[in-house]
Amino acid sequence: MLDAAVSQSPTAAIEELQTFIRRERDSRQVKKALAVKLSYQGYGYEEIVAILDVSLGSVSNWKQAYEQSGLAGFKPNHKGRQSYLSASEREAVVQWLQSRETWNVDDLEYHLAEQYGVTYEAKSSYHELLSAAGFSWKKTSAANPKADAEAVAAKKSPSKLSWRAIARSSRGGS
Repeated sequence: MLDAAVSQSPTAAIEELQTFIRRERDSRQVKKALAVKLSYQGYGYEEIVAILDVSLGSVSNWKQAYEQSGLAGFKPNHKGRQSYLSASEREAVVQWLQSRETWNVDDLEYHLAEQYGVTYEAKSSYHELLSAAGFSWKKTSAANPKADAEAVAAKKSPSKLSWRAIARSSRGGS
C-alpha cells in the first residue's frame, strides 16, 4: 500500500520533510529526511552522499522507504536485543534485592547465575538492576569512619532545641 508521499507533489513533500526535520529529535531520522528532501530539491545522489557523508545505497533506500511509507519509513526497524530476564523474572530479582539487608554486585551476580542461568558481560547490567530496586551504585559504608559520635551528638542537640524554640515562638505570636 502506497502512502500519500508518492501521490503528493515534490513541493508538498519538501514542506512535509522540512517540518519533520524541524521537530524531530532523533538525528538519524533527521539525516534520512534531509537526504530525501535534498533529492526532491534536485540534488543528485552523489552530491547528497558528499554532503551528508552517507552511502549511495542508504540514500536510495531512504527515498524508497519515504515513497512507500511516508515519514514512518524513517523510523528505525530494529527492536533491540532480547532481554536475558523476562519481565516477571526481572521483577522477582528486584523484589529479592529489596528484601535483603545488605547486598553487593557479587551477590547479585551469583544469584542471577544460580537462579536464572544469566551472566552479564558488563557490570552496568547489574548496576541497572540495583538501580531498579532503588539502590545507589556508589560504595556504601555503615558509618562515616571519621565521625566522632560525641561531636555529632553535641551538634544535633542545640539544633533541635533551636528548631523547637522557633516553632513555639512562631505559633504563639500569630
